[in-house]
Amino acid sequence: MDSLHCPFLPSSSAAAGERPALLAPGRLPYSHDQLAAMVARTARQLVAAGIGPGDTVAISMPNGPEMAILFLAVSTVAGAAPLNPAYREAELEFYLDDLEAKLLICPKAGSDAARKVAVAKQIPVVEVDLAREVHFDEFLLDMPMAPTAASGILRTNNTDDIALLLHTSGTTARPKLVGLTRANIEASIRNIVMTLALGAGDTCLSILPLFHIHGLIATLCAPLSASGAVVCTSGFDAMKFFRWIDEFTPSWYSAVPSMHQAILQRAKRNSDSVANARLKFVRSSSAALAPATLEGLEQTFRCPVIEAYGMTEATHQITSNNAVNRRPGSVGWKIGTDVRVVNDDWQDVAERTDGNIIIKGPNVHTGYLHSPTANAESFRDGWFNTGDRGFLDSDGSLTITGRTKEIINRGGEKIAPLEVDNILARDGRVAEAIAFAIPHKSLGEDIAVAVVPAEEQDLTVDDIRSQLAANLAPHKVPRTVIFLKEIPKGPTGKIQRLKLADILGFVGDAATTPIFKSVDGN
Repeated sequence: MDSLHCPFLPSSSAAAGERPALLAPGRLPYSHDQLAAMVARTARQLVAAGIGPGDTVAISMPNGPEMAILFLAVSTVAGAAPLNPAYREAELEFYLDDLEAKLLICPKAGSDAARKVAVAKQIPVVEVDLAREVHFDEFLLDMPMAPTAASGILRTNNTDDIALLLHTSGTTARPKLVGLTRANIEASIRNIVMTLALGAGDTCLSILPLFHIHGLIATLCAPLSASGAVVCTSGFDAMKFFRWIDEFTPSWYSAVPSMHQAILQRAKRNSDSVANARLKFVRSSSAALAPATLEGLEQTFRCPVIEAYGMTEATHQITSNNAVNRRPGSVGWKIGTDVRVVNDDWQDVAERTDGNIIIKGPNVHTGYLHSPTANAESFRDGWFNTGDRGFLDSDGSLTITGRTKEIINRGGEKIAPLEVDNILARDGRVAEAIAFAIPHKSLGEDIAVAVVPAEEQDLTVDDIRSQLAANLAPHKVPRTVIFLKEIPKGPTGKIQRLKLADILGFVGDAATTPIFKSVDGN
């Protein structure tokens, strides 16, 4: 076995060998042997440039086989930090600083914002040419770093070395940085493979972003480690989904509820593809799945829907249903992770009593990086407070009842409202602004913002959205903007962010109060 073998790939090439590993639309299949060799070759380039354990390599790449290979290679020898390619300069300045990135990998064409910020911060940039029609193993990293005295020394991640770094938004202005070790990832992979009974005969259709924990662990690492195959698409596209089902005949896919809803909406137009689908199961995570959507998926694809509960801090999966044991409305049972429901004093509550969900296990991180205050609040005696609320049934199944955090969950995309607040607070035309969650019929939640214009300022919806769009990724820009004379406050003078949707008259995904201006919120 290659000394730079990725720990998230099958331990024995003989177990997978010539079986397909990576597939992609318009590309030739890539075997497990070929994938292991390409990952090792890419990792060796990084080692030769002096990259090793303790270093962070930021990756700003679109979905596809190259992104998959780069993540596997970087996480073998250093800390991989996948970034959303849609991030704006202001966001990238924070993330690259907080990550203390030693290197940025991005496409040769595009990624102008990431490249500009990296260059300004004197972070070396490695470009990948995605324009060429090539086989997976024909791209090489053009390393800009000069060899050092330590270059070429073989250093791979040990079990306690950080292999993945992701930011998870919190209720404070500063997104928190999660550092997940090789051991965390390996534990989560084992849990998912066990839950889903994955094997060499399974093919996962990967439609989730590979800069999120859900896509990286559940739909890339877990199936590959079980000697299965992964179809690396360009990301979710409801127009192409059934074409991919026809072309690759996957045995399963995982998605967030809004994606499942879009798939159901197009299913009737693709009756032949639905009839020929060979899905063994469909998986859902990252947000609550409506019972009607679950029932619709099971009727459409004639297979079970497996709902799971996960988060970045737990390297994705915490609890899950499975193909045999399923309870609609519940997120299932613990799989390799201890779960308790407690009161505010961290004492266990009775069965079916709502409380705070706390977790502990080999897949759970041991602390946020650079955030001692958050760690003091979130950990006690080795247990981590998820910030979610729920209850345990007599059989141990977990039901989520809500979130104690103010984070907005827009179809699985987590948004910290203070990011929006802080940008508008810097705008002299705005006297006061607050972002908050409103109900949405397909996304679960959407983001809205209430704005009090500064004196003698006649602001429009476009003024607000343009300002935010220049600084934030598109999914963080509110589609609903409400102009008020004063933002409602509680008895102590604090703004009641969590109650604003009710106070301002939002019902379903429509606002009934007359004191608003908004763009289409459908």
